[in-house]
Amino acid sequence: MTSPLSIDTLISASWVIPIVPANTVLEECAIAIKDGAIVALCTQREAQHRFVAREQIELPGQLLMPGLVNTHCHSAMSLLRGFADDLPLQRWLHEAIWPAESALVDADFVAAGSRLAIAEMISSGTTSFADMYFYPEVTAGEVAAAGLRAQLAAPIFDQSGCWGSGADDYIHKTLQLRDDYKSHSLLEIAFGPHAPYSCGDTTLSKIATFAGELEMAVMIHLHETAQEIADSLRDHHCRPVARIADLGLLGPRTQCVHMTAVEEQELALLQQHGSHIVHCPSSNLKLASGIAPLQRYRQAGVNVALGSDGAASNNGLDLFAELRLAALLGKVSAADAAAIDCHTALRMATLDGATALGWQQRPGSLESGKQADIIAIDLSAIGQQPLYNPASQLVYTSVGGQVSHSWVAGRCLLRQGELTTINRAQLLRDVAQHWQPRIAALRPAPASTFSLKG
Repeated sequence: MTSPLSIDTLISASWVIPIVPANTVLEECAIAIKDGAIVALCTQREAQHRFVAREQIELPGQLLMPGLVNTHCHSAMSLLRGFADDLPLQRWLHEAIWPAESALVDADFVAAGSRLAIAEMISSGTTSFADMYFYPEVTAGEVAAAGLRAQLAAPIFDQSGCWGSGADDYIHKTLQLRDDYKSHSLLEIAFGPHAPYSCGDTTLSKIATFAGELEMAVMIHLHETAQEIADSLRDHHCRPVARIADLGLLGPRTQCVHMTAVEEQELALLQQHGSHIVHCPSSNLKLASGIAPLQRYRQAGVNVALGSDGAASNNGLDLFAELRLAALLGKVSAADAAAIDCHTALRMATLDGATALGWQQRPGSLESGKQADIIAIDLSAIGQQPLYNPASQLVYTSVGGQVSHSWVAGRCLLRQGELTTINRAQLLRDVAQHWQPRIAALRPAPASTFSLKG
């Protein structure tokens, strides 16, 4: 008789959605973890015979699934949550966000904002995220301390800013940061050219060359608004996707963020180059940028992942809220209630996100040999009753606040709703006492002010 295998952790729950195989909900199963990886997913009865665990966790009434992958955010901008709402994109940027960033952004701002964002993401089920913001070396330190998995896209602009003197300086700093973290198991550095309208042809071509030679990912805001496309036609005599394709920037590690307005020839280019679309539904709606036709993108063979965007243009980093909205918008844009079903939405927020980041062999699904990036959701709350289909409940009810546990590479970052790597009370005190008063003083005047006097 074979002796039981000694493992680190055995987690048992009422349901498991592994993502692979597709459209699967398992009952009364367990996940065995050793050295940060999944050893097995099997029935609870089988697990008791096969394994001896140093830690055994039983979660009745709860569901296990892969941790969510937020494939686009600006984490430090969490400090600007609610700072300038109800403005269209260009006014939002030029009149509110960029002036505030000019006055505020430094290493301390990025550290505090990133820590706040990371705490929010862990608490709502995100275990991997892709970021684009200034001082990425500071965010890297916060990520490493908290224990998440992250791709940090160093921002690149032609003009000077708080983090660099221009495109060449930004590129140089990106390459240095890549060297600093090239052996880190949970961190990866990417190029982050902000957008085609903020980077010229020379800059985009240089990035394409370095990215190709070093096999680095590229994250870029693309086709976010109709105005962006109109300006590109006026200035470059072509649409943005065609322009960056001609410059060599499209490839299998290119993440095209937003993509609200796409024609068939552009979908063909993305499919041909194996590039990915990152859909940010809340941000797109809040800034009135447009509604992406997800079903058409998927039918064209283009991988679609989900992102929250920054809290300044979304007000929240709960990716469960994004996948719910993505499923609903996917249905209405296709005029088909069967489009973007619950399992598709869950896959977009997990394995499809990992694929967009080039990580599909590590997180994104609960398979033997893959990294143990796992979350548990408590489905016993009133808002989840009665329970007929756990996958539907995850997508169509509000479960971000029901996440009870989170593991990244087998390390527990959230236990029974409590953060284990971040001091929640200290974080909230720092934001309320130090940052909120400074930022409030810079807020644009509201369009109208009401008061009630007795």
